[in-house]
Order: sequence, then structure tokens, then C-alpha cells
Amino acid sequence: MPDATRRFRPPTYENGQDIRDRAFDYACDVVGFCEQLTENGGVGRLMVPQLLDCSLSFATMLEEARAAESDADFISKCSIGLKECRESWTRMRVCERRMKGPPARAKALVQEAHELIAIVGTIIANKRKSVAAKRAAARAERVAQRGAKRQARRAGAHASTNS
Repeated sequence: MPDATRRFRPPTYENGQDIRDRAFDYACDVVGFCEQLTENGGVGRLMVPQLLDCSLSFATMLEEARAAESDADFISKCSIGLKECRESWTRMRVCERRMKGPPARAKALVQEAHELIAIVGTIIANKRKSVAAKRAAARAERVAQRGAKRQARRAGAHASTNS
């Protein structure tokens, strides 16, 4: 959802930068939406703190995942971010349904959150598959090494009995 204050930057997919940029842009757009909710007052104004918290936390967790110390840490941070994005999506759906804030903007934010949920969910699933494949490969390597050691011992034992 283009914003007049957003600088044009071509998408880059290196190290997941595109999803982090989209999460950041989404958070900025939600901030703008919340400013309008605050100006309008009423129940919408009361929803602002929680909507801001989850939307900003989503973008923050994806940035933290970038500096993860391990695959498990990466998955954990992305999973927390996904939960925050789901919360934001749900709150934006309430705003849209109850017509809190500009309807077209609420609809666009709901759609963007929905797409972000799908993307981050896929990132997590792919990382889990990658981790499982790494573990399986490491396990197979250990089994192969044990088998090679056994064969070497047998060959050594066989050679010593033949001498």
C-alpha cells in the first residue's frame, strides 16, 4: 500500500530484506491509520495502543530474526512475529468491520497483513524443513562414519588373523 512519504526502493530478496521492508512499511501504515483513529476518538481511539503494539512488534521481531544466533532462534523470533501479525490482522479486521478509520485504508491493511501472515508462515515452514533436512543429513553422516569404522576394525581384525 503506497504511502506518499515512502521512498521508492526496488524489492530485494537478499537475506529476506523484502519481507522486512514490507513489515516495516506495514507498521508505518498502521501508525498512520492509528493517528486517524486517535483523531476520530471513541472506541477506535481505545484500540490504538494494542494495534500499535502488535504491528510494531511484528516488524521488530523480523528484524531481530535477522540477527538470530541459531536456526532455532530464527524460527522462534519469526514465530513470535507471526503471532503479532495475526493479532494485528485480527484487530484491523475489527476496525474494518466496525468501520473504525478510513474504510479503504482499513481494507488495504487487512489485505497486507493477510499476505504478510502467509509469507512469514511459509518462511517458518521452509526453515523448519531445512533444519530437519540438515539434522537428517548429519544423522546419516554419523551412521556412515560408524559403519566405516566398523568395517575398518573388521578389516584390521581379519588382517591380523591372516598373518
